[in-house]
Amino acid sequence: MVADGLSVLFCGINPGLMTAATGHHFARPGNRFWPVLHLSGFTPRLMKPSEQGALPSYGLGITNVVARATARADELSAEEYREGGRQLALKVARLEPRWLAVVGVTAYRAAFDDRKAQVGPQERVIGRTRVWVLPNPSGLNAHWTAQTMAEEFARLRVAAEGA
Repeated sequence: MVADGLSVLFCGINPGLMTAATGHHFARPGNRFWPVLHLSGFTPRLMKPSEQGALPSYGLGITNVVARATARADELSAEEYREGGRQLALKVARLEPRWLAVVGVTAYRAAFDDRKAQVGPQERVIGRTRVWVLPNPSGLNAHWTAQTMAEEFARLRVAAEGA
């Protein structure tokens, strides 16, 4: 779900089994991506994963660090993350979104070998694309509520609108 010249390209870790089965990003019912996208003001209404094709009309897209589907992200190897980071950088350089938003600090650290990265804007740029790390919206991430995630997503939205 990518296009040239997006405002924000969201990047998940890898497809879960539900996403692989349906072909829709963040498809698992407990995943908070779609509600948080709406709560943060990126979309005017709560969208369903099956409506992901409408995202480019909002200047948004979705991709993954690693293409291989797994039940859990911890099934991925360090090499898969590193290779995924290399492939993602090539994709971003080609598509030139204003922002790459990696959803999950652990995935960002592994993919870009940046062990000290925290949620928020990063110093790294890929071509002209700035990078922001967002919290992982998985229901397994209990450290962040939908509301606190939406606040962080909204910080990115404001930055993207100002670009």
